[in-house]
Parts: sequence; structure tokens; C-alpha cells
Amino acid sequence: MEAIKISNLLRFFLLNFTIFFFPSVSQTNSTSLCGKIRIQTPFSLQNSIGSSPLSQMLLCKSQKLYFRTSLGLFPVSSIDYKAKTLTISHTSCSSSLHFVSPSLLSAGFPSSEPNSLLLFNCLKHRKPMSSFSHNCTSFYGCRALSESLEQPSSCWFVDDSEKLELGFDPKDLNCSHYSRIYKNSSSSSSSSFGEKYELGTRISFEVPDHIPNICDECRKPEGNCGVGLRCICYPKECSKCYKIFKI
Repeated sequence: MEAIKISNLLRFFLLNFTIFFFPSVSQTNSTSLCGKIRIQTPFSLQNSIGSSPLSQMLLCKSQKLYFRTSLGLFPVSSIDYKAKTLTISHTSCSSSLHFVSPSLLSAGFPSSEPNSLLLFNCLKHRKPMSSFSHNCTSFYGCRALSESLEQPSSCWFVDDSEKLELGFDPKDLNCSHYSRIYKNSSSSSSSSFGEKYELGTRISFEVPDHIPNICDECRKPEGNCGVGLRCICYPKECSKCYKIFKI
């Protein structure tokens, strides 16, 4: 009889142990991956008090990882924790009506390898751009655009988006489409132009652990209104954010 009581007590204890402890373990494990992308420090998918600004920048929805900004959510294709870079994916040949500059996505973060742009079907070309842009029609083309035009689409390659003037928009050059690209670190000097670049925007997150007063840059009269660390605060706290981006 005594043995039965002890057995029942053990079962009761194990049942409660499972209920109270295992859900928390399961929850922790479920946040370590979003789809096939591993999430670890300095990022987190859990909202916790006192967490770093970087930990608030990722969102996992339906097992798809997104980079959270004041301009919207941008899909993340990979995170390299060794190189401390995050890659935002981008479809080829996007309409210029929905243009977001790579320099805006990386604003507030340390400089990384230059992010580049492909501009398609541009009817104008400014002289200042000639020094850092090249004709890439023989290397790249917008297939959907070429099919609609029934001829090859023209292409201009901007090697470093940081060289573009603030507020640049492909529509200013009457470019109908664009692509965000970055240089593939594994490419060699013998690689073709097309092999050296991949679709997307690469962002470096190698920043100090402590980032004080991250909204101060927004509140200045000439505040930087990028979507990186300086724009975690609400967009209208930026002096010009809502005027530039019409958020």
C-alpha cells in the first residue's frame, strides 16, 4: 500500500514537472530557428526588458524571417554570425514605384562591403552618375521587361549605392525597374560579372554592445532618418522622416 502511494506521488510530481518546465524549454528551442535561419545573440525573437536594439530588429512570421524597419518588413535570406552580416533578399527586376535604397536599409550600421544597384530601362542619365555607374546591358537584363518591350532592356550598374545623392530615386531617371545586389565574397577575379554579384542587400551588424540614446540622431534638426539603429524610434520623431518617406 505504501509503495502504491509513493508511486502515485512520483507520477504526480513528474506530471507537474512536465507541465511547468518543459513548455519553457520547448519555447526556447522554437525561437532558435526561423525556417532554416538560426537566431542567436545579438538577435532575439523574444521581446524582453532591457534587450539590445539589435534584438528588436527581427520578426519571425510563418517561419519566414523579416528585418523590422520603420519602412516595413524586409525578408532576410541569411545571417552570417562569423562575418557579422545580415542579408536582405530581393527579387530581380522590381518596379521603381516601390524603390527602397540599399543605403537606407543599412543606415545607422557600420560600413560593410558596398551594396550596389541595377537600374533598368532608364530614359535619362545624369552626368554626375557617369563616374560610378556603368552600362551593364550585355551582362544583365530584366526578362519580364524585355518580353513586354519585345527587345533587350537597358541596364545601368551603380557599384556603390552610398555614392548616390540623398533621396535618389530611379524614377528621377525614368527607370522603370531596379534590383538591389551585393558582391559575392566567394567570387574570384576570374569570375564573370554575373557571378560576382547576388540579389539582395548586405548589412553589417558589428556594433558596440551598448548603444546609448539611439533616437538622438533622429531628433536633430538634420537628423539621419535611416531605418537602421537610428530609426528604431517612431518615424515621426525624426525631423524629416515623415516628409521624405511619407509614412
